[in-house]
Amino acid sequence: MQTNTIIYILLALVLALGLALFQYRKTSKKRRFLFIGLRFVSLFLMLLLLINPKFEKLSVYNEKPNLIVAVDNSESIKHLKYDSILNKKVEAFKNDKALNDKFNVQYYTFGEKLSHNDSILFTEKQTNLAAVFKELSQIYKNTISPTILITDGNQTYGSDYEITSKQYKQAIYPVILGDTTTYSDLKIQQLNVNKYAYVNNKFPLELIAVYKGNAPVNTALVITSNNTIVHREPITFSKTKNSKIITINLPAKTVGVTTYRAELIALKSEKNKVNNSKPFAVEVIDQETNVAIVSTITHPDLGALKKSILANKQRRVSLLSPSQYVLEHNNFQLAILYQPNERFKAVFDLLENTKANKFIIAGKHTEWSFLNTIQANYKQQITRQFEDFLGTLNTNFSTFIIDDLGFDDFPPLASEFGEVSFNIPLDILLYKRVGNATLDEPLLASFENLNQREAILFGEGIWRWRAQSYLNEKSFQPFDDFIGKLMQYLASNKKRNRLNLNYESFYNGNSNINITAQFFNKNYEFDAKANLSINLKNINSKKTQTIPFVLKQNNYEVDLSGLAPSNYTFTVNANGTEASRSGRLRILDYNVEQQFLNANVTKLQAIATYSKGASYFSTNTASLSSNLINDDRFVTLQKSTKRNVPLIDFKILLSLIILSLALEWLLRKYNGLI
Repeated sequence: MQTNTIIYILLALVLALGLALFQYRKTSKKRRFLFIGLRFVSLFLMLLLLINPKFEKLSVYNEKPNLIVAVDNSESIKHLKYDSILNKKVEAFKNDKALNDKFNVQYYTFGEKLSHNDSILFTEKQTNLAAVFKELSQIYKNTISPTILITDGNQTYGSDYEITSKQYKQAIYPVILGDTTTYSDLKIQQLNVNKYAYVNNKFPLELIAVYKGNAPVNTALVITSNNTIVHREPITFSKTKNSKIITINLPAKTVGVTTYRAELIALKSEKNKVNNSKPFAVEVIDQETNVAIVSTITHPDLGALKKSILANKQRRVSLLSPSQYVLEHNNFQLAILYQPNERFKAVFDLLENTKANKFIIAGKHTEWSFLNTIQANYKQQITRQFEDFLGTLNTNFSTFIIDDLGFDDFPPLASEFGEVSFNIPLDILLYKRVGNATLDEPLLASFENLNQREAILFGEGIWRWRAQSYLNEKSFQPFDDFIGKLMQYLASNKKRNRLNLNYESFYNGNSNINITAQFFNKNYEFDAKANLSINLKNINSKKTQTIPFVLKQNNYEVDLSGLAPSNYTFTVNANGTEASRSGRLRILDYNVEQQFLNANVTKLQAIATYSKGASYFSTNTASLSSNLINDDRFVTLQKSTKRNVPLIDFKILLSLIILSLALEWLLRKYNGLI
């Protein structure tokens, strides 16, 4: 308590006593001290409440350690026939009174994600054990929380959980749903194939086949399509030569999506034959897009553009000088003109005569005096000064569906400083930004004029964007997809649609199946209040269903994960019949959770040892509960909190004031003093 507060209390004591003595100075001696005492108590306590001194209050409480029970909810548990055993183990933990008295027991289930519940249905199609440790690390960061992990240890998705678990600061107790019995097993470990092929060409297939067993075995790899064998070859395995990489070139004869199945002929003694086969599909197209990048200078942008365009196997790219392009222009469907100058005059004349589409990239080496006169769609103010411009995504861009790659954080592009004026309507994809100020000027824009499509980028240095995208996403794919959509738009002269869809022709059965859409009003402005739905028809079963889209930022999205493997036709409708688009997709019959034969005992034992826990097989967990209860690391902690409590919070003082005033009034009334 502070010195000032003590002084105020002493003054209140003196003041209350003085007032009480003064008020009852003429009262008879027989009753004087009783009345003085009651009045003194009332006055002093009221003054004390006005001063409101603060006192330290110490609260002591017991904190039990947490016990986390994380349960594998994936389909592999049911496939290995350990679902009933798992349920019994969970029920045993719930009914263990000693365990629940010692710990705050928390139940989680996991598949692709971690969920705080105890509903176990074994329906998760992916298992991400790494996410379990990452999320629990955040939730129980500063607590004592030993973790029971009931799982087979088989992971189908995410980073290596053995590495991730080393960042987890709790003791781990795996309950292993499986055994160490070794069965002879053939498995297609991995299958690599391009999604696209060109008709009448051959496409490569790479397959990794593995064998687990001791005795030499003979089998065969058979690849079928529509019940027709398209490839067959014998394979021999032994204990030492237990894997083989097989490369095959298959013919692409029919345009459209063709499904295949690669299968290793099963051994008589095999227990799990599901992992012997793997479906895959290839979309065969009848043409490819040839893109010409025309430039008179050498720049890193050229290499970055070429790699991004070639990421789509449907496209070819050539780096040409203006004179080379004039000679070979019939071989290309699209021209990218990089920083045009006077030497591009013949190229512009040719593109104008053929009504071909083009993509212009301007920068420090662009001759704007030439570009301003060779076309009439736009003009750049010539200042001969340069500025670094950042990009900001236009969320109302309506030409095609685009994802925000984090353009706001991308490095700036160098361009001519000065205003740009357009003589035709345009659709701005990226605005220029200087610092935090977004300008009403395009950095990247597209437009259509007299059945010609054109895009223009006002800045050089796009290679830095591709590099930044890799740093952000650990992959070039998002940026390459962005360039790919731009190429797809420019290489086509199809009429602009108000309803645009983004989907794949085929999906694996275990993957997430999402279709995104954008719908625009008659002014081609994004309509965020539209009602979109998809009508799906299973071609095999003839069953139909209608599912609504959900608005997510600047796209509509529908999640079709969980659909049965089959061929589907669909129609997406916007606002009833205002706009519609139809298509087809195929879901392949492949379940990654059914590819396992044994539990991953080695990994589970390794994470238990590293975390100073212990591993148990599901058939021998009798000592797990007692070991946790008797472990000296997991004890109930007595903790205390100290806080300053103001006197006004003590309700007993108010009661004393009321009591003393009431007694004083009653006594005065009884003695005729009122």
